Amino acid sequence: MQFIDETYIFIEAGTGGTGCLSFSSLLRGSDGGNGGTGGNIFCIGDKYLNTLFFLNYNKVYKAQNGENGKPKKQNGNNGKDVFIKVPVGSMLRDAQTCELIGEIIIHRQNIKVAKGGTSGIGNLKTKRSKNMKGTIGESRNLYIELILLADVGCLGIPNSGKSTFIRSITSALPKVARYPFTTLRPFLGFVKLNKTYSFIITDVPGLIIGASQGLGLGLKFIKHLNRIKIICNLLDVMCNKVLDTTLGIISEIKTIYIDMFQKQRYLVLNKLDKLPKYKKSQVIEIVINGLTWRNKTTLFIISAKKKYGCYELKKSALTYLKRGING
Repeated sequence: MQFIDETYIFIEAGTGGTGCLSFSSLLRGSDGGNGGTGGNIFCIGDKYLNTLFFLNYNKVYKAQNGENGKPKKQNGNNGKDVFIKVPVGSMLRDAQTCELIGEIIIHRQNIKVAKGGTSGIGNLKTKRSKNMKGTIGESRNLYIELILLADVGCLGIPNSGKSTFIRSITSALPKVARYPFTTLRPFLGFVKLNKTYSFIITDVPGLIIGASQGLGLGLKFIKHLNRIKIICNLLDVMCNKVLDTTLGIISEIKTIYIDMFQKQRYLVLNKLDKLPKYKKSQVIEIVINGLTWRNKTTLFIISAKKKYGCYELKKSALTYLKRGING
């Protein structure tokens, strides 16, 4: 299924039913019932969805109108509410004003995005010889943006080994190949350290220098790292210009997402298994000094392909997530 993380839909809540104008000779007076209220429209979180693709098939959602009031003191039925399923992590905005209506952050959470009209009052209560119309329900163009919920996010250039790393520590199966941009959409993976503790990790498509100007896949998917607590900067030590490339990517991100660097960051040097032993320490020292990386507790040397060093990284991440400190 195609990954879509933003869409527009039109929603219209139901109109309230008209109050009834009725007089009964048997009751010796007015007996018109009230109209029903118009149906509301809600967005409801569904943890089994991870794309907004299905909303492209139906762009218009209308709730049922309230029924009109009836004689003999009978009120009209309320209009049925409409529930629109959206993935957990969806942000709901008014498309015209950009006002944030709410965020769906847990399964089954629902947010009212359009309120149904109020019911008209029948002459049973008003004692007036005229009908009272119900009000019109709210309507709007709704902008829905999905930002995936994850605890840890992988960031790096194409072919740095992010997808292989995700496959090695989770059951997710992102595409792996030797050519760049094999990852064309974010992936979520469930990391389980033991029977008790776990967390969610995400992989976003690789960045290249010039991404802020739209080169490659641009910065389109970086927003999916906004809610994470730990960023894993994955570096391919086999890249000839690993230091220059990494500094360039950091500069790209800072042009738009400077706040991202306030999060906890792990430096993850990958593909060490491909280096001769006598070169490993030299390469590690060059990278650390070049990036002025001083915190050794957040430095990890791994081989995603052979799963070397991955358990230590998982354990440290889980400790930080649970206690707010590095393991």
